Amino acid sequence: MNKVKGLKSKDLLGLKDLEIEEINLILETARSMKEVIARPIPKVPTLLGKHIVTLFYEPSTRTRTSFNTAAKVLSANVTNVAISSSSVAKGENLIDTVKNLEVMGLDCIVIRHSMGGAPHLAAKNVRASVINAGDGFNEHPTQGLLDIFTMIDKKGPVKGKKVLIVGDIAHSRVARSNIWGLKKLGAEITVVGPPTLIPKGIEAMGVKISYKLDEELKDADFINMLRIQKERMEKSFFPSIEEYSQLYGLNAERLSRAKKDIVVMHPGPINRGVEISSEVADGPFNVILEQVTNGVAVRTAILFLLLSGGRPGKRPAK
Repeated sequence: MNKVKGLKSKDLLGLKDLEIEEINLILETARSMKEVIARPIPKVPTLLGKHIVTLFYEPSTRTRTSFNTAAKVLSANVTNVAISSSSVAKGENLIDTVKNLEVMGLDCIVIRHSMGGAPHLAAKNVRASVINAGDGFNEHPTQGLLDIFTMIDKKGPVKGKKVLIVGDIAHSRVARSNIWGLKKLGAEITVVGPPTLIPKGIEAMGVKISYKLDEELKDADFINMLRIQKERMEKSFFPSIEEYSQLYGLNAERLSRAKKDIVVMHPGPINRGVEISSEVADGPFNVILEQVTNGVAVRTAILFLLLSGGRPGKRPAK
């Protein structure tokens, strides 16, 4: 049994600072929420009257839609702020933006930002709950949680399981959240990619570093293929896309060398023919669409735990 009855903070900013019991609580709650979502009418009145806003300074399809769906499952109101047509476009800073949103009666702000630490700054300046939907190269905690949830769903507890995280580690907040969460739960993690995309000092997080995907595949239980994030690269980190795909792309021939029950994952969106071939992306070993479904369950669980009043941490009095 978990020792905690709820999350200890009003916010969810990263997996680095979550305790094991809190991670397990989110995952267990997500299991219940997945059952709710599967009902003919996937709706409960738990957060009726609560108001959630998504504030995304970067593009998003899956994450934003997932949070919108999760809020509606719990009967909460949800508002999406379009940055391009908001006061941000006129020069308003983040603190002023979130403070103005809060006084409109909002209970939760879901933030995606290109700067690492932006959700943490927002959380310090509002009473409302803040959820990090991805900040710079730092973390993407809900993606990390849904990835872990998917792994457990497919193979049970991750303790002792071997996980490969392959590709653009340097620019990946998904990789960091996966590492923090999986290490706390006892998984063995190897990051794989060209030297230019493996950040210095990452071994301090307790991971193994490898530059040769073929050598690592044979023992892996899970392989999480990361997208090449061209939009975050100020220079070229490898000679060509073709060479990258040849050395680190996952295709059917390469996958044939892996365990017969290997599970292939990808946080999306997929660059088909680069980090993963269409044959693999549409094949029997991938759980990419299951990850999307599980993302709704995990985000529903987080909103439930933060806003339903069941957690011990209380907001400052207004």
